[in-house]
Order: sequence, then C-alpha cells, then structure tokens
Amino acid sequence: MKLFQIMVPGLEILIIAIMVYYLLSFFWNTRAMDLIFGLLAFLVFYAFSIWFHFPVVQKLMLYFVNVAVIAVLIIFQPELRLALSKLSVKGKKYREITEFDKFLDSISQSIYRLADRRLGALVVLENQDSLDEFANKAVMLNAQFSPELLETIFITTTPLHDGAIIIRGTTILSAATILPLADDTSQLAKSLGTRHRAGLGISQLTDALIIVVSEESGKVSIARDGIMTRGVKVDRFKGIIRSIFTPPQTTMQSGFDLIGSLKKWKR
Repeated sequence: MKLFQIMVPGLEILIIAIMVYYLLSFFWNTRAMDLIFGLLAFLVFYAFSIWFHFPVVQKLMLYFVNVAVIAVLIIFQPELRLALSKLSVKGKKYREITEFDKFLDSISQSIYRLADRRLGALVVLENQDSLDEFANKAVMLNAQFSPELLETIFITTTPLHDGAIIIRGTTILSAATILPLADDTSQLAKSLGTRHRAGLGISQLTDALIIVVSEESGKVSIARDGIMTRGVKVDRFKGIIRSIFTPPQTTMQSGFDLIGSLKKWKR
C-alpha cells in the first residue's frame, strides 16, 4: 500500500503528460492551437495575479473562465467531437463507418488539392432535404465518387466546371448545377463572387452543407444554415462534416434486423 502511495505522484504526472501530448498532437497546426496558446497566456497571467495578490483581478478571471468554457465547447464542437471519436475503441459492428471515413479522407484531399492549385469549386453535400429540383436541371452523372472525378470536373478547360456538383451519400448526382444566389450578402466580402453567393443561397434554402473553394485566394469556405465560414483548415473541415453526416444509422438498422431474426427464430 505504501509503495502504491509513493507511485501515485509519478502515475499522475504520466497521465497528465499523455493527455497534454494528445491534445497538442491533435490541435497542432489547427485553428484551435491559437486557443491553447491563449489558455497558456491566461494561466500565466492568473499566476501573476496570485503572486502579486490582486484579488479583484483573480475574481474577474474566474468569472471569465465560467463563460469561456461554454463558449469553447460551442465554437470548437467539431474539433472536440473528432478528438473524442478517436479515443473510442469500436468493434466489428462499426465496420460500416470505414466507408464513410474513406469518403471523408478522399473529398478532403481533393478539396484542398484544388485549393492549392487555385481551382474554384462548388460542392453541395445533400443532407435530409432533397436537391432533385436542382439536379434535374443540370447534367446528371449518378457516378460513384472518386477524387479523380471531382478534380477533373473543376478543371477550367472542362465544360462541367462552371456550376456546382451535388453529392448524395457517396454518389456524384449532378454537375454544372445552377444554384439560386443569396439575396442577403452582407456577410460576404465584396471580393467574393458568384460562386460564394450561390453557395450561401442554397444553404439558406436547404439543410445541405456547401463547400466553396476560392480561385482568387485558394481558401476553403463552408456554408450551412445561411452562415458561411471562410478559411476552414482541413482538420476543422473533417470535423464539421463528421458532426453533420453521422453514418452509424446502417449499424443501428443491422442491429434491429438481428433482433427481428431472433424473434423469428423463437417462433
């Protein structure tokens, strides 16, 4: 027992070191890294307030922490969800997610390759609301998604690059799709053109997630529910998509089928 008590401080230090290493390795080179630097600066400032006995400053900083924790959970929800999902250990029944992960990696690589090459792109990921109204007026493809196909469509020398593509599940439904333009463009900079305005417009009418690649700046933007976020980094990009398109529905369905099979067997 005494030996364990002696080892407790060492074990605690090891656990804290692993947690810090995991957080730093996950958030390194992401937007959330700025938050970690800000948190470290806050802790240093708080230590100085204790050292110099500033009770009012300490009180204000504690009030600030109470509000900041809630704000961080809301703002960085996609990153936190992705970080926690990597901690979970799933069994064979979650193999269906692998297909979704492959799709997410493929579309992420394609989008950011287009951004590096300054090739403009407009990609609409269909959610619950059907986009057949827009797809039927475009060039129907019904092609299985592949990075090569996505990047080829937005090459400026191809006839399909002008307009949006609609993706349903892992199928590219249509290309050269004309989308309605947003009437309220107050959140868009004057330098942004029709592609961003169209992405914002369809996000105001449906629950789809829209990805816009700017050919002028090479920045990736995401629009949803009438709000456009610019300069999205790849880690946050994956986190947002994963938080909206949750694939375990097929797993749940297979679970219900198993229950049904057991009931039939009992009969």
